[in-house]
Amino acid sequence: MEASRGMSLHTKMAIGFAVGITAGILANSLAGDAGWLDIAINYVANPVGKVFLNLLFMLVVPLVFAALVLGVVEIGDPRALGRIGGRTLIYILAVTAIAVTIGMILVNLIQPGQGLPPELAESLIAQSSDRVADIATKGSAVSGIDLLINIVPRNPLAAAVNGDLIGVMFFALMFGIAATVVASDGTRSFVGAVQGVYDICLKLIGWIIQLAPYAVACLLFTITAKLGFDVLVQLARYVGTVVLALALHAFVVFPLLIKFFGGMSPLAFWRGAEPAILTAFSTSSSSATLPTTLKCAEEGLGVPRPVARFVCTLGATANMNGTALFEGITVLFLAQFFGVELSFVQQVSILVLCIFGAIGAAGVPGGSLPIIAMILAMFGIPPEGIGLILGVDRFLDMCRTTVNVGGDLVGSVVVARGEAKATV
Repeated sequence: MEASRGMSLHTKMAIGFAVGITAGILANSLAGDAGWLDIAINYVANPVGKVFLNLLFMLVVPLVFAALVLGVVEIGDPRALGRIGGRTLIYILAVTAIAVTIGMILVNLIQPGQGLPPELAESLIAQSSDRVADIATKGSAVSGIDLLINIVPRNPLAAAVNGDLIGVMFFALMFGIAATVVASDGTRSFVGAVQGVYDICLKLIGWIIQLAPYAVACLLFTITAKLGFDVLVQLARYVGTVVLALALHAFVVFPLLIKFFGGMSPLAFWRGAEPAILTAFSTSSSSATLPTTLKCAEEGLGVPRPVARFVCTLGATANMNGTALFEGITVLFLAQFFGVELSFVQQVSILVLCIFGAIGAAGVPGGSLPIIAMILAMFGIPPEGIGLILGVDRFLDMCRTTVNVGGDLVGSVVVARGEAKATV
């Protein structure tokens, strides 16, 4: 993995990506359950990957707060903020609805829940029973009205401590709007301090991201060495349906949006977005990828800084195209497996729940599973069925996070072009 000084960071990350996957698959197929492989995973690869993720998560809350406050202040005009906010909301709802619709059409055509051997299903559910119980408990505590109420945090500091990014973002938006309206010497000093926090975060992230090629290799080695191809083959129809739907959304819907609403070449977009895409795939977290997403939007895609800060920061938690698509396919897959017949109206209801449930899902690995448990319970589908997919969830999480982050960057380009037209 030693690279020359002139090699770009995303090239190094691509090399780390290839090395991690190749080494993990070879280790899984050749070593099997060997003791040295467990030592390599548990005491080398996994800790390195987790430390890297923790370093990124450490900066998420201050970065989200600073980026949103500065984005609102730099937009300045409340009417411009309303336009950008309105366009962002319309984009999120429309593109997420398209994603879920693609998933639901494919799952009805392919029928991945049919034909899965019962003995395999029983084995997978039994192996995951403890984790499923924990996920189901979290899911039972989630409701649509709770998601709405929790947008407004009772205690912003508690929201930050608990990683409630939606609450932190709401607080930051209110702070930014108020700072724009007041515009006193005190607020100017405050905005200067927030700019300092933002600059410090970016510098720290710049240092941390230099470790990314090695962390990517370790994270992917950990996943592939444990998973191998066995579970993927056993659940091939389900995995194939999710990956096909994500690919259609990423390589058909996104390029159309970029071309016709963003005024940019899709190839130029993918080149500019590449570092964020690689980071998203390796970390499985929109929140952890946010620093790279902001950099790609501003430097790689030429999105004006205020728009990039506002749209990408909001999108890291609210714009979850891939997650919504995954939720819809998973619910229908489990309904098919358990023989639960769902009418067209019920499937449309699931579509709507997935759209809004994805907005409330945490931007961290596995953050959508409690939402899925809630939806399953609402439609009489046994929540323990989640145990069927836990073995492949991390791989699918990597895929759907890539689409989530790609959607944030597409949104920033589309909204920026709309704002440019509005101000001409």
